[in-house]
Amino acid sequence: MDTDKIYGFNFPTPIRFGAGAINELPDYLSRNGLNRPLLVTDPTIAELPFFKEIQRKLTGRGIDVIVFHDLHKNPVKSDVLQGGDVYRGNNRDSIIGVGGGAALDVARAIALRAHHHRDLFDYDDLIGGDIYVTNEIPHLITVPTTAGTGSEVGRSAIISEDETKKKRILFSPRLMAKIVFADPLLTMDLPAFVTAATGMDALTHNMEAYLAKGYHPMCDGIALEGMAMVATAIEKATKESDLQSRSKMLLASLMGAVAFQKGLGIVHSLAHPLSSLLDTHHGLANAINLPYGMQFNYAGFEDRFDKMAVALGIGNNAGDKVVDYLFELNTRLDLPTHLSSIGVQKQHLAPLSELAYADFCHPSNPKPVTTEDFLAIYETAF
Repeated sequence: MDTDKIYGFNFPTPIRFGAGAINELPDYLSRNGLNRPLLVTDPTIAELPFFKEIQRKLTGRGIDVIVFHDLHKNPVKSDVLQGGDVYRGNNRDSIIGVGGGAALDVARAIALRAHHHRDLFDYDDLIGGDIYVTNEIPHLITVPTTAGTGSEVGRSAIISEDETKKKRILFSPRLMAKIVFADPLLTMDLPAFVTAATGMDALTHNMEAYLAKGYHPMCDGIALEGMAMVATAIEKATKESDLQSRSKMLLASLMGAVAFQKGLGIVHSLAHPLSSLLDTHHGLANAINLPYGMQFNYAGFEDRFDKMAVALGIGNNAGDKVVDYLFELNTRLDLPTHLSSIGVQKQHLAPLSELAYADFCHPSNPKPVTTEDFLAIYETAF
């Protein structure tokens, strides 16, 4: 800590958490005079019974609901533009994002689009576009249905270019949800693979946030507790799916996303190109790369790894065992541990390395990374 510096800490999102929290949504809308929401979700969730039930309860209260679900699993600009047209063309007064990271990112980007009319990627934070986010957004409500990205409490949306699949990040504190309804019952029926992959995404968020450069002890404390929750709950949530383990995973996901306002790191930069180039599920990409990224970061940060080992239940002074723990955890969750298992080929490694170096996450990694470093890690993980 630099005692001559003033630090700013922000954790403001209201969260309604617990089994049945979604049942508060109709009353919330009515209290706030919101009668014409746009529900944003993905094509799969749009057909599930719990989503139909949300619609039924809203319409039963006289609320005029329109659903937008035409989006890709790794969302692109055209998804947002189409959703924005639906919002404005149907005189909506609010947006409710229901789903995992893709749906919630698109919901947030549509909210940005509603009252901001520059080209969408003019708002890219990596080119200083946040300065153009000057207007308020529509009333945004988020409802997570996976325990992984934590996008429900975020201030950003990751949207790719349609042609190149390059990821852009739309960011502003104005993009935060007005309220989150986090109901673990909505995650109970997730398939084992989705539970495991999104759970490893949550673990990655907490671990990378804890290691990220910068001074933010509030994020560090949240990240350590988030790791502990994942360690005690992820296997049970994947294989038995009881409410206690699902609740812990949903909390760990929320906590990871709060913590990573401090920053992320090398693992996300390794993972993002797999989604861009090969359309790999983001959580799976993180799960495979997490042990290799942590292996790269270990030297010089042994004390941090020792604290993570305690949080993960490995033991005291056991930071050197964290990487092995992560490999073993992937195996117990029936997730692969090598890139070749998910269709990556040798000729992909060089372009993946270039994309990884261009990614926006690794500058906050605790140690610097070169294109050559990325290539070496990919080759080890291959």
